[in-house]
Amino acid sequence: MSEPVLEPLSEPFIVTSIKPLAIIAQSAVGDQARVEYLLPDNQSPHDFSLPVSALKKIASAELVVWIGPGFETRSAKTMAKLPPSKLITAMDQIDPLAGDAAVAAGSHSKAMSADPHLWLDPDYGNAIAAEIQARLGLPIKQIIGQDEIQALRASMAASQDKTYLSHHDAYDHFVRAFELPAGLSLRDARGSVKGVQSQYQLRKTIMASNISCIFVEPQYQGKDAAAVAAEFALPLVALDPQGLSQPLNHEAYSQFIGSLVAQFKACFQ
Repeated sequence: MSEPVLEPLSEPFIVTSIKPLAIIAQSAVGDQARVEYLLPDNQSPHDFSLPVSALKKIASAELVVWIGPGFETRSAKTMAKLPPSKLITAMDQIDPLAGDAAVAAGSHSKAMSADPHLWLDPDYGNAIAAEIQARLGLPIKQIIGQDEIQALRASMAASQDKTYLSHHDAYDHFVRAFELPAGLSLRDARGSVKGVQSQYQLRKTIMASNISCIFVEPQYQGKDAAAVAAEFALPLVALDPQGLSQPLNHEAYSQFIGSLVAQFKACFQ
């Protein structure tokens, strides 16, 4: 009597809410799991409502990774219904790190730790990756090494006296990680237009600051950025904080951070 043929176990399926988390997840698991993300490339995560197709993916996933309710408001009810063993809330993974950083830096504000764009800090990227690896029983390994982070930071040293204007307030984690001055922004962290008084104050600050460029992001039309660039004769530089052009592969996160550093340097050169 012949032995029964065993079907190979299907690979785990990971769903992330946004592409930056998919970049982290794919780098964390390599070829040990399948990774997909829900947010279309041309939409903002702040206003995205989950369609039926997304709900089906969430239901079939072994692991779901999202930023948290403050960033993805319209997904909060769906995520709250998932068992804790199936859900990773990224903000929960980095809060302790933010606290440690605050003690070490002595000036790390609560607002900084609440910034939801946490994937822009390599240490936070490694922390989220470690949680994904632990949930799947994989070896814990960094998705971007400390030597590489230090080398990228050193490459930005000449830019520490320069600053920028961005479409929206999203880069606190990145500039802290790479020891750059905080920039200015046309919109708030959710991409909402600032009030008239804030716009007036921003223009006064631009005139008094050493602004090198205005960053524009591919998922936004950037008409307001173009208008300010023309008004103050500032160059527009493309910046891709969502990693929309980054392929998902084993080295995706390292490549993504390296690309962001190159994009910042293009502004400051």
